[in-house]
Amino acid sequence: MSLVRLNIKGISYSQTQNGAYALILNEVDGERKLPIVIGAFEAQSIAIALEKEIKPPRPLTHDLFKSFADRYNIVVKQVIIHKLVDGVFYSSIICERDKIEEIIDARTSDAIALALRFNSPIFTYKNILDKAGIYLNLPSKEEDPEDVLNEDIVFEEQDQPSNFSHLTLQELNDLLQEAVMNEDYEAAARIRDEISKREH
Repeated sequence: MSLVRLNIKGISYSQTQNGAYALILNEVDGERKLPIVIGAFEAQSIAIALEKEIKPPRPLTHDLFKSFADRYNIVVKQVIIHKLVDGVFYSSIICERDKIEEIIDARTSDAIALALRFNSPIFTYKNILDKAGIYLNLPSKEEDPEDVLNEDIVFEEQDQPSNFSHLTLQELNDLLQEAVMNEDYEAAARIRDEISKREH
C-alpha cells in the first residue's frame, strides 16, 4: 500500500459534535482533505505547536513528552495514520533511538501534536484517503498559503461573539498575555485573531 504525505490545513470548531474540533489534513500532492474529529485539549495543543507567538507558561503534556524524548535521545521520525474503523482513525508513531526503530500505537490527535513538535512528516495510506478524503473549496492562486493557514487555525465558539471590538490594540495585546498566563488558550486564539484582523 502506498503512503500519501499530509500537512495540516487548519482546525475549526465542530458544528456537529459539542466540545469537539475538526482537524483538517491536506494531501500534499493533491486536493483531497482528511477531516478528523479531535478533543478540545488536543486541538489546543496542535494550535499552540502551529502558533509560534503563543508560548504556554508551563509545558503542555505533548511538550513534556518532547522534552523527555530529547533527554533520552528518542526521535519521532514519522507518524502514519494506518487504519480507519467505524469512523475512528488509528495511528502509529515511528520512533528511533540508537539506530533502533520502534513503532508506538497512539491516538491520531496525540500523534499529530507530537509530529509537529518533532517536525516529523505525517502520512496515511492511499486506501484510507480514498475512503475518507473529501474535496473542499481551495483558495485562489493569488492567496498566500501561509495566510490561509493562519486564518484557518481558529477556535470558533458557537453563539459566542468576540466582544473585542471596543478594545485598543494595546489592550488586546495585554489581554492576550493574560490569557496565555492563565492557560486559557481558546481565548488567546480568539484575541490573536482579532489582533491579526486589526493589523491587516
